[in-house]
Amino acid sequence: MANPLLQRIPTVAGCAYIERIRRLPSNVTVTLQPQKENRYFLNAIAVMANNEKVGYVAPEIARRYYAPLLEHASVVTCPARRGTAIDHETSGVELLLDFSTLPVQPVS
Repeated sequence: MANPLLQRIPTVAGCAYIERIRRLPSNVTVTLQPQKENRYFLNAIAVMANNEKVGYVAPEIARRYYAPLLEHASVVTCPARRGTAIDHETSGVELLLDFSTLPVQPVS
């Protein structure tokens, strides 16, 4: 059975990406791209949909997945879904990622 927490990984989007997220369908497949050149966010993993950035994997999660994604031989995708009104109201999260079937394992 899949860990339900892995099915609700928050995307940090902020105002810069909110309109892009709102243009997405309810369910979408996103690409996870580690960003070695990001000088503000040491373990940055960009979340891409329709060839545009829609946010980042939350920092507390990204630090565990950054190295495995960087070392993975191919592009990594995962399902995502737009958050519900209650997700937005309680946490500000607009997009939730499902890491339950990622081909990489997090580091401790």
